[in-house]
Amino acid sequence: MDSGTASGTESGTASGTASGTEAGAPRSRGAGDDAVEHTGAGRIPLAVVVVDRDGLVSHWSTGARRQFGVPKEDAVGRPAVDLLPVSGALPEEDEIAPYGAYAAYDGLGPGLESSLGGRFSYPAAGRARLTVPERDRVDVLWWAYPLVGPGPERLLVLAADADALRHEDDEVAIERIAPGFALHTDFPGAEELARRLPEILPSMSVGDGARIVAQVLELGYPVLEFSQNDRVPVTPDWGVPRRAERKARRERAARAAATGELLPQDLQDEGGEDGEDGEDLEYVAVRERLEFLNEVSGRIGTSLDLAQTILEVSRAVVPRFTDVAGTYLREQVVAGEGFPDGVPDTTTMWHRVAVEHTDEPGRWDDVVPVGEAMPFPAHTPFFQCMTTGEPVLVPRISEQMGHMIAAQFEKRDIRPLITHRSMLVVPLKARNVVLGFMILLRHPERVEFNDMDRVTGAELAARAGLVLDNARMYTYQESVAETLQDSMLPHIAPRMAGCDIATRYLPGTLLGRVGGDWFDSVKLPGSRTALVVGDVMGHGLNSAAMMGQLRTAVQTMAALDLPPAQLLRNLDDLAQRLGEHYLATCLYAVYDPIAGELQIANAGHIPPVLVRAEDGHSELLDLPTGAPIGVGGVPFEAVRVPVAPGDRLVMCTDGLVEVRGEDIGVGLATLCESAAHPAASMDDACDTIIRALNTRGGRKDDVALLMARLNGIEPEDVAEWRLSLDPVEARRARTVVREQLHDWGLARLADPAESMVSELVTNAVRHARSRRIELRLVRGDTLLCEVADDDHTLPTLLSASPGDEFGRGLRIVSTLAREWGTSRTGDGKTVWFELTLPRR
Repeated sequence: MDSGTASGTESGTASGTASGTEAGAPRSRGAGDDAVEHTGAGRIPLAVVVVDRDGLVSHWSTGARRQFGVPKEDAVGRPAVDLLPVSGALPEEDEIAPYGAYAAYDGLGPGLESSLGGRFSYPAAGRARLTVPERDRVDVLWWAYPLVGPGPERLLVLAADADALRHEDDEVAIERIAPGFALHTDFPGAEELARRLPEILPSMSVGDGARIVAQVLELGYPVLEFSQNDRVPVTPDWGVPRRAERKARRERAARAAATGELLPQDLQDEGGEDGEDGEDLEYVAVRERLEFLNEVSGRIGTSLDLAQTILEVSRAVVPRFTDVAGTYLREQVVAGEGFPDGVPDTTTMWHRVAVEHTDEPGRWDDVVPVGEAMPFPAHTPFFQCMTTGEPVLVPRISEQMGHMIAAQFEKRDIRPLITHRSMLVVPLKARNVVLGFMILLRHPERVEFNDMDRVTGAELAARAGLVLDNARMYTYQESVAETLQDSMLPHIAPRMAGCDIATRYLPGTLLGRVGGDWFDSVKLPGSRTALVVGDVMGHGLNSAAMMGQLRTAVQTMAALDLPPAQLLRNLDDLAQRLGEHYLATCLYAVYDPIAGELQIANAGHIPPVLVRAEDGHSELLDLPTGAPIGVGGVPFEAVRVPVAPGDRLVMCTDGLVEVRGEDIGVGLATLCESAAHPAASMDDACDTIIRALNTRGGRKDDVALLMARLNGIEPEDVAEWRLSLDPVEARRARTVVREQLHDWGLARLADPAESMVSELVTNAVRHARSRRIELRLVRGDTLLCEVADDDHTLPTLLSASPGDEFGRGLRIVSTLAREWGTSRTGDGKTVWFELTLPRR
């Protein structure tokens, strides 16, 4: 990239324009013109070397290796004065005075300030002869530039072999050539240099390279001086053809070898040093970085799970790029909340979500445990990274910085883990917002992070930030949907009148965790219970929202005590009004523990399983299938099924029994078999079913499971009376209730029960039409009292003033009862209340 055999064919070749003339103007022909013409008007191979503030070589290009005969691995880190003929440009010990032939040059140009403390303030140029290993003495032309700006001071040295300008025995011409600078002159080679110099400094970022080029142009463009008034710009011959050109040259060489064609010298050399290397070392370095980034990109983002993505990002960089990788995320990201707002500050909490390292196991666990949350002070490099959104490079963590960082960890001493290590902190950004950052550390014996690593780390973090943001958004949307769904799924009491209930819900595994499956139970008049299982077709927020609407509608209509078939009919009408895409299946059952029967209607759902307590036999109930809710125009039919105490009813959605590629009959048979398995409790029975059906693999849908043990209510726990439409029946009602409660050993409930029964019977006598009044007491988990009549008008709770004659009855019931309510029945209404049974 920066040196090699002169090709003389690249664009931007200088034509020998003098510094003091207009482009295209004629100039006098000097003694060196022949040499210039023979060498392509100043196009010569260049060596590029960077020297640090300690006088040590920090960059050694391929051109430098060829020109001086020293490999890169032997040059980097050695004193520059041992390798380069530029001792006049380097300060001797404590010397800090300006140096070189251009010591009188005043200033560094507009906007440039020296960060070198006066050590390197001006450019310098020179010429020297030196001995190169395995070669004769070499005549070297060199130019040295101080690099100013952020970071430690450095010296850029460009060197050329003067022998490249020699033509035959033209010793006179070559002796007249000297290295110089053209100040504030627009040479045609400047654009080429500005475009290519960042490529020959691969350890520097593009921004640093552009800044260096600007300084080179400002301080003086390198030229060859042939006389006092005649200068020619040095147009570097980068020497390495582009990949396509090299491929064409090698193909031509191969054809020539096959046909015996005589090749030009440059093609004959194709199998030499460059051919053996395959590619220029700088190109190799850049290619390796790109391959590394591509490899990392392929290893991260395989899952939308945030935790899995974090682990993938951490493991992708260790150990190839770094030895330790710690990942921190903002609190909102970890919590699955919305996109974090604003710039982080010293109060922002950062959660350590992953630590990957190559040290011995457990070394980091106690000092920096995963899951810890902490803020970072403003003076730390971490705060600088997260507020600027730019990588922060610390070549070596000093004792002082190690102590400063360790101060945040209270009693844990982190200094042995970080001191003397090279550190790179890269931000994890998405949409210009910092979601987190990664702390990358290298062992002290490993090469330090450099500017190219900073560029690589920034690109790595950009890709990782995008993947993390995708996972974060998916997690956030899933969290929203799950929150919506959880808010809609009921928290069913384990005991209802005459039955015990257990439920399970499993989110989907393949098509999305959120779906539209639901279950429910509703208390009905007459100690009955409605049991519901439904499945909205589809997944995601829309399905969860539709499920909430349908569940609410079912609860409302169940409270009206609609018969199962009529309830599904009304639900179907509602779904069609909501939209044509509203489709769902539903199974609705009403259990009457006193009558000992189930009344069930089906809307396209899989049938329930009934497990008989007498012999443990299980069966799929044969029900009319019906059409899914939302299809419309299809009648629904209810079936009555007699049940005995202890029987179990199992209702579930098809996600439990349906597996891709398998007949659903296999899943239904497994459901029957597992439901019949004896279990110690209802929860154990549900777990047995889940284990039997959920381990087959291939499940993609969410699952709702409801199991009810139908305990029934014994006849001796039920007392019923029929009352006539006579006001005196209120007194009779009080009497029979008191006597029955004494018989049941519930005398402590007699007084409040008498008062409330008297009010309800009085209201029924006043509003009933022709049918006799029914009074029923049920002893279960609570004491239930029901008064039914043939009036369809539901009573309401009123606020009675002191002068009102009526309106106080329901106020008394509301005050004394544990719970009370009213609902319509097929031939009237029922008003009921409950009292808590006293502890025995």
